[in-house]
Amino acid sequence: MIGRNRVIMLKSIIHISALLPVIYLYSLAFSDQLGADPVEELIHFTGIGALNLLLITLCISPLAKRIKKSRLIKTRRLLGLYAFLYALLHIINFFVFEIQFDGKLFINEVIERPYITLGMLAFLLLSVLAVTSIDSIKRKMGKNWQSLHNTIYLLIILVAIHFYWSVKSVLILPVIYCLLCVILLTFRYLKLKRFILSLLA
Repeated sequence: MIGRNRVIMLKSIIHISALLPVIYLYSLAFSDQLGADPVEELIHFTGIGALNLLLITLCISPLAKRIKKSRLIKTRRLLGLYAFLYALLHIINFFVFEIQFDGKLFINEVIERPYITLGMLAFLLLSVLAVTSIDSIKRKMGKNWQSLHNTIYLLIILVAIHFYWSVKSVLILPVIYCLLCVILLTFRYLKLKRFILSLLA
């Protein structure tokens, strides 16, 4: 019971930590208090937020093994769903505020700009992972579910490259994130190796 209560507490902390910054951010944006370029701030914050949540999600399994707290795994799906929410807001911000509902321009941007192409591929993959995280779908998929969700390794690489390519000036932060991705993936060397071999098979 104590373990279950701690999981509930952790999930409550995740809800608060994920939702409050977004609510506060948009309240600043709509009250014109988000600086000289609020659109850029919205796009950047939600994009970085999605990447941060994906990295935290990748930390859960090795951390749970390290401290021998298997119940931590129960927070992984929630973190992944919030990563999807942030990624969705990231795209909505770009579509609504940056290109102002211009569908043709949006498609052209996705096709002509490689970093946006990678970002959209990552979002589509993340969408599939979010939908298949539903318990009923997970049960129907059986063993195929784990194979599909191992693509999070590919997903995090795509997102890191998307971020790196999107930055036009100072590259320190993108490089740090790329290094973090590499470090986290090394903890899953064997799984990553099997995943790559399955793709090549």
